[in-house]
Amino acid sequence: MNLINVITISTDKSRLNLETIYAFMERSYWANKRSKEKIKKSIEQSLCYGVYYGHEQIGFARVITDGATMYWLCDVFIDEAYRGNGIGKKLVDTIIHSDELKDLFGYLGTKDADMLYEQFDFSVESEKVMTRLPEFLRTKES
Repeated sequence: MNLINVITISTDKSRLNLETIYAFMERSYWANKRSKEKIKKSIEQSLCYGVYYGHEQIGFARVITDGATMYWLCDVFIDEAYRGNGIGKKLVDTIIHSDELKDLFGYLGTKDADMLYEQFDFSVESEKVMTRLPEFLRTKES
């Protein structure tokens, strides 16, 4: 069965399964130090996309935007059991072609999915990007 034809992608936050999202973030390399409270607040303050197979949430992405000039695509995941079916591509395609985002500059960070995002015209420009770690990550308790 082609899962692309039976999944649903929705921006309805009431459908999000926070426990599913927390569990994935705990397994991720980029968000495994975030508390549940931080994850919940980040969802409240962002445009979110849930991916569903029936009633089961199997994917998620979060977008931070000013709605006028740019967006930051982050926290993208597809459950490991559903990877390799084109669902991640469908999710990214849905996001970048949405009415809210299609005419804005898009940014993201990744260690391991360059090839996925390059298919959607994202390009590596590391010499132009600067980052600042939050205080809790820069300060280690003794």
